[in-house]
Amino acid sequence: MARHTSSQHPTAQRALVALATAGVALGAGAATAAAADNAPVVDVMRTRPTSLGKIDPAAGLGAVAGTVGYVTGPIAGLKPNPLAGTGVDPLDNGVATQLADFQPVASQMLTAPVAEAESISRIPVVGQALGVLGG
Repeated sequence: MARHTSSQHPTAQRALVALATAGVALGAGAATAAAADNAPVVDVMRTRPTSLGKIDPAAGLGAVAGTVGYVTGPIAGLKPNPLAGTGVDPLDNGVATQLADFQPVASQMLTAPVAEAESISRIPVVGQALGVLGG
């Protein structure tokens, strides 16, 4: 028997088949969820109020405050514009306009702090917010 020529891109075909299968599964799940949406989620008339028990809000706030520093610390050191200084930097482009005798308005006035920042903590408002959060 003669052998058929094999496809040049089997990996791409497999990826497309996997993507199509995932799309069908998501569609079926959405259809099932939409069909089950007719029933009320909570019967308000027949529910009893519940008690939260002995919850200490200060302990929860302390845990959150201790965790925020660990989360925002690595984020503060990230470079906000990895393409800065390259020929394909999208934030380096700008559009300017002037109406009548008013001062010209340019988009680079908004993008410059992000485009030129060395790290996220150096962006004016974001850096201050990370400082407050412990980053």
